[in-house]
Amino acid sequence: MEDILSSIESFCAWRAKQNISIKESVEILASRILEIEKSVHAFSHFDKKAFIEKAELDNNLSKNGILSGIPIAIKSNICVKGELTDCSSRILEGFRPPYNATVVEKLLAHGALIASGANMDEFAFGSSCETSYFGPTKNPWDITRIPGGSSGGSAASVSSGEVLAALGSDTGGSIRQPAAMCGVVGLKPTYGRVSRYGLIAFASSLDQIGPITRNVADSACILEIISGYDNRDSTSVNMPVPRYTKMLGADIKGVKIGLPSEYFEGGIDEDVLESVRASIELFKKLGAEIVNISLPNTKYALSCYYIIGPSEASSNLARYDGAHYGYRAGDADDIISMYTKTRNEGFGTEAKRRILIGTYALSAGYYDAYYLKAQKVRTKIADDFKEAFKSCDCILTPTAPSTAFKIGEKMNDPLKMYLSDIFTIPANLAGIPSMSIPCGFSRESLPIGLQIMAKAFDEETIIRVADAFERHTEYSQKYSLGRENGK
Repeated sequence: MEDILSSIESFCAWRAKQNISIKESVEILASRILEIEKSVHAFSHFDKKAFIEKAELDNNLSKNGILSGIPIAIKSNICVKGELTDCSSRILEGFRPPYNATVVEKLLAHGALIASGANMDEFAFGSSCETSYFGPTKNPWDITRIPGGSSGGSAASVSSGEVLAALGSDTGGSIRQPAAMCGVVGLKPTYGRVSRYGLIAFASSLDQIGPITRNVADSACILEIISGYDNRDSTSVNMPVPRYTKMLGADIKGVKIGLPSEYFEGGIDEDVLESVRASIELFKKLGAEIVNISLPNTKYALSCYYIIGPSEASSNLARYDGAHYGYRAGDADDIISMYTKTRNEGFGTEAKRRILIGTYALSAGYYDAYYLKAQKVRTKIADDFKEAFKSCDCILTPTAPSTAFKIGEKMNDPLKMYLSDIFTIPANLAGIPSMSIPCGFSRESLPIGLQIMAKAFDEETIIRVADAFERHTEYSQKYSLGRENGK
């Protein structure tokens, strides 16, 4: 079963060779999901019967689609019509959207089988998938460790072989960091490349939907499908969508890869550094030119992000008060106490922390000192990238400073937790595309991720470079063994 689940192509080939229906293949996968879920908990809720019935219906509707019958997990903050979409939060308990997100519509149009409810940090607030109201997701490589976050359930579901691919959202690294820690491929597209219509917002100027897959080819395929202009999303950019899959198999001779000194200055596990350095040597052998660059304002990215992100979260989460949908507290004497009790009982600790930080930063007398200044710093960070791309085609860094840490290890130290995203946050602030690919293992046999960034709307270069690396390494084959740790 391991080889079959190594890619969408392999799964389709196996299904054709065995001459079995989509429903029959999904029945096999559904049983596998239930077995793995006992230890991994990648989904906050999974209904095997409904999943199989859906496969039977979808088989009749779209059996000729590119993703025909391919199970794809959907993070629980992306709307799926009629299915629980609760952001892994009590305050959205029981919420079933009356419409599909644009990305879900596009996947369905190509025959995909949607598996909604991938577990996540509550409202995407976290780097470990431990803040979910439904309990933590565990890393399939070692179930005593976190899978990364906030799209931890999406990454774990792909890594464990429950599904062939997943969608996550990335506000400051929430696709790439869990992809790195679970040993899979995670892509954050350029801001505006993929419609955000139907994504329940965390920070509207940072959020972006993207794929998590077993390999680069599957990522390119899904990105082609979900990209494109959407007039229902005011942040969507009206630009042609390239054929990303045409970049597969290309060489990278002459490609200039930038190494920013600020990303290699300390605080990185030695195992991570060794794997990244070995990756750089491989790129040299493949004909790429290594260029030393500087991103001087990177040091301000974390502070900048944790003002802008919570500020926008405070605004976006103001709508959840128990009046229209989701959880409502009982025993309230009046509407004000109902609002107060609902929000107090409905939001978890990390959500409350970010709402308070954001509300403070936006309050009278502090807006200019904090939020406005952070936006000015954000511009400086984006300018750094623009200047760097004058001398290189893409930028190479570690995805995360460490491998997956133990569950509970950083829950009582928010600053240490926030540092998990220190290398991924700048790409969101600058709005540029970025991908994490597997590049090695630690001494404890835990996956390590390599991050590739490119200028805005140049996902083609990222896919070209990532695919070349993947074709000359064996990490994608080795990662299939990790699924067994979840059993």
